[in-house]
Amino acid sequence: MAPVALSEPARRYLDYVRVDRRLAARTLALYREDLHKLEQVAADAGAAVLALRPFHIRKAVAGMHSRGRSARGIALILSGWRSFYRWAVQEGLIVANPVQDVRAPKAPRPLPKALAIDEAVQLAAFRAPAQSDHDVAQWLERRDAALTELLYSSGLRIGEALGLDLRASAQTEQQGRGYIDWEAAEAHVIGKGSKRRSVPIGAPAMQALRQWCAVRDLSQRWPDQPALFISLRGARMSAQSAWLRMRQRSQQAGLAQPVHPHMLRHSFASHVLQSSSDLRAVQELLGHANIATTQVYTRLDFQHLARIYDEAHPRAHLKPQSGAAPATDADDEVDE
Repeated sequence: MAPVALSEPARRYLDYVRVDRRLAARTLALYREDLHKLEQVAADAGAAVLALRPFHIRKAVAGMHSRGRSARGIALILSGWRSFYRWAVQEGLIVANPVQDVRAPKAPRPLPKALAIDEAVQLAAFRAPAQSDHDVAQWLERRDAALTELLYSSGLRIGEALGLDLRASAQTEQQGRGYIDWEAAEAHVIGKGSKRRSVPIGAPAMQALRQWCAVRDLSQRWPDQPALFISLRGARMSAQSAWLRMRQRSQQAGLAQPVHPHMLRHSFASHVLQSSSDLRAVQELLGHANIATTQVYTRLDFQHLARIYDEAHPRAHLKPQSGAAPATDADDEVDE
């Protein structure tokens, strides 16, 4: 079916975002697609696009949802429509924005991807075959091993880990960066919203960090570089490089799925929560401002327990026998 032709107000709006807002060609094409959808809604309602009311928009949202469009996709379309009508209000073409109070269906919050405990330990403990300490491959190996151990040991965001300096200094303080406290075995990090927190570093991670620092600058070419993790050129390691190296490392370690750095943060949170059940402590370690953000890991914890039950309980998969007698009051007693 050919798209419905754009009305004069829609064409004017596209000229506005193209000239005044200087949108990229791809963004402009997405706006045009959204307006074609809106024109179709107007055509189905037998009304002009500027005459649509909130109930028309809600009906369109319900139709998109019933046809299987994702909540995120609907939200993006509504955002485009909302911008168009906001412009129309500013131009005096309409009095009120009919999309202003219309919301997309609530999307189910996806669970964070975490590794199983044995997978996370396998990745953290992995070491590539030893080569000469002066070999580039071995230099990269020690750096990547230290970064992997630190991420799983302390649950840092990749930006927090790469923002660490070797030690505290006036420059570190002035530029708002984190650092390693080698004596206390802690990482002092700057998180979201420039919030500071201190997190412990486990013994294996501290050992990996010391092994990395022993070879970090053998050539003494970067004596003034404060960054803990650096590239072969002596610059602070980038997040893109860390994601690529972690993906390669997980494959070398024999994991079935490719791993990105944030999965180690999720794994840290899930595994600490499984062991301690202390949600507040996990919130502090992760640096979450709202405990509701941390609570998502309780869902992972429940999934883990449910999986263990299914695999281990002798009666988890038994089907009820036909004609079985109903439970009595004695059968319903609860062990407190």
